[in-house]
Amino acid sequence: MLCHLSILAGYIIPFGNFLGPFLIWQIMKNEVPSVETHAKDALNFQFTVLIVLIAGFVIAFILSFFCIGYLLFPVLGVIALCDIILPIIAGVKANNGVAFKYPYTIQFLK
Repeated sequence: MLCHLSILAGYIIPFGNFLGPFLIWQIMKNEVPSVETHAKDALNFQFTVLIVLIAGFVIAFILSFFCIGYLLFPVLGVIALCDIILPIIAGVKANNGVAFKYPYTIQFLK
C-alpha cells in the first residue's frame, strides 16, 4: 500500500514520486514478499506518465502554432489528474490484498 501512496510524495518532494516507491521497495523487500510487484507497478506507472506528459506537452506546444495543440492541453490535464487518482485506488486495493494493474502502463521494470 505504501508503494502506491508514496507516489503522492512527488507533489511535496522533488522526485518523490520515484524515490518513494523505490525506497520502500529496497527497505521492505525482505520483509513483505508482495512489495516488489507493487513497487515495480508504481514505478512503471510513474515512468509512463512522465514520458506521456513530456511528449504530449512538446506535441501540444508545437501544434499550438497551428491552432490545433490547444485541444491537447486539457487531455494532459486529465492525465495529470489520473496520476493523483489511480495511485489512491491502487493503495486501497493493495490494502485489501488485491493486486492492482495500472491501465496503459509500459513495463520498464519486469
